[in-house]
Amino acid sequence: MSSTNRSEARQFHISDYYITPVNEIENFCAALDNTITIDMDKCTLDPASGGDSENPMSYPTAIANYYNVPAENIKTIDIREDSLAETKSDYLNTKLNYKPHVIITNPPFACAIDFIKKALDDVEDDGYVIMLLRLNFLETKARKEFFDTYMPEYIFVHHKRMSFVANGKTDSVAYAHYVWRKGHYPDFAKIKVI
Repeated sequence: MSSTNRSEARQFHISDYYITPVNEIENFCAALDNTITIDMDKCTLDPASGGDSENPMSYPTAIANYYNVPAENIKTIDIREDSLAETKSDYLNTKLNYKPHVIITNPPFACAIDFIKKALDDVEDDGYVIMLLRLNFLETKARKEFFDTYMPEYIFVHHKRMSFVANGKTDSVAYAHYVWRKGHYPDFAKIKVI
């Protein structure tokens, strides 16, 4: 499916919900693990965790698989009532009563900057915010101003196009996991192709 068609399809897709492939998250975890050490045993939050009656929550499942962390130790929030998340609410309007060490998700693209800014505020000092975003998230004047203030430490670019649909088709969009560490915003991000 072309990226144009996928963008149009997103207008009709409930809460911009697309299932992130667990195996691609596990590939990212392996690359991350070979690059920096993040203690996934500490409090982790997926604020757009998804999941439904036919699909598991992608990030909690992948983290549990890769790091051998019980999935129930990962806090989950999702706006959709049919989600498997423990908390059904809009993350952007949710006040946390705890400070996660890691906030990791595939946020709705239209409000990704809001997700990142809130996550950087919510995460503990020196904690990590990890977001799966299109590579073209680096584009536009508004995001340029954002990156002038909040440059991620790492950008892990997936060399293979991901499929977010049941039929396995992909579009013309490249994806990357962007990794921020609260309070550490370099002039340049390190890029790794995985």
